[in-house]
Amino acid sequence: MPRNSPTALAGSARADGWRSTLKVRSGSRRRLNACVAAIAAAAMLAGCGGGGDATPASFSVAAAGDIAQCFGAPAADSAAAKTAVLVRPEDALALTLGDNAYDNGTPEEFAGCFDPTWGAFKPRIRPSIGNHDTYTADSAGYFGYFGALAGPDRRGYYSFDYGGWHFIALNSSGDVSTRSAQYEWLVADLAGSRGTPCTIAYWHYPLFNSGARHGVSPEMKPFFQALYDAGVEIVLSGHEHVYERFAPQTADGVADPVRGVRQFVVGTGGHGLDTFGPPLANSEVRVEGSWGILRLTLGNGTYSWQFLPTGGGSALDSGRDVCHR
Repeated sequence: MPRNSPTALAGSARADGWRSTLKVRSGSRRRLNACVAAIAAAAMLAGCGGGGDATPASFSVAAAGDIAQCFGAPAADSAAAKTAVLVRPEDALALTLGDNAYDNGTPEEFAGCFDPTWGAFKPRIRPSIGNHDTYTADSAGYFGYFGALAGPDRRGYYSFDYGGWHFIALNSSGDVSTRSAQYEWLVADLAGSRGTPCTIAYWHYPLFNSGARHGVSPEMKPFFQALYDAGVEIVLSGHEHVYERFAPQTADGVADPVRGVRQFVVGTGGHGLDTFGPPLANSEVRVEGSWGILRLTLGNGTYSWQFLPTGGGSALDSGRDVCHR
């Protein structure tokens, strides 16, 4: 089968959506994006960028990881350009799930490949860092490009509220032990956000992953356990260049339809694609051979999802669920 021919190994569904258009003159666009990004990031990360009064009853979020791979070719010809057009103007946020710019996350790779594609909606991006983003000293390309959008103090983790949901971006390439500053911050952040009924966490290395190339990342289990204990709904990850959805489960991989965390692997943002090995327990849908994005529609205590492939085809996965609290 050709590498760009999608294979849905379990399940499929139809995609429906609508599009609106905002026209900005090309000569002004870059300056507008830079100004809006700085203002929006400062407000969002201060906790005032997404109050319930300013957002609709439901809103959509686009997500994918493993994105910009050009290697000297024109960015317009890259798979990242194809996934970028799937992100609609009305998607309130775009979450990146690590490995934003290949191969080493240099400033030149961000400027030459990520920015001409996913940079079109940079003000709406809330990034997370991946291993390839750290291959340049001090992750200079990642933090230099995203600036305040990447969170405070160049630590690679942060949280924010939007539309009645709490979002947590974590750094799976840093210290993820239970003794780490990041783990202590996560536990405190979860305790402080218990008044928010629905939560999404996202980072690069997936705890659960049926992919043949990378497999599981057991070092992320303490983080997943903390999220489970706090009643978090969703975890998003990348790293394996496939799409996979798991049923709600515990950090030990035991199905738990009542309190379990639903994990998605969405490493389909534009890098060369991977394949699956034997499916792990609780793996419900697996799609290989297709770039695409996950679109989440988040409401008041509810959420739904679609995995949308490049090329304009129907959604290869879809469903809905309710929050725990």
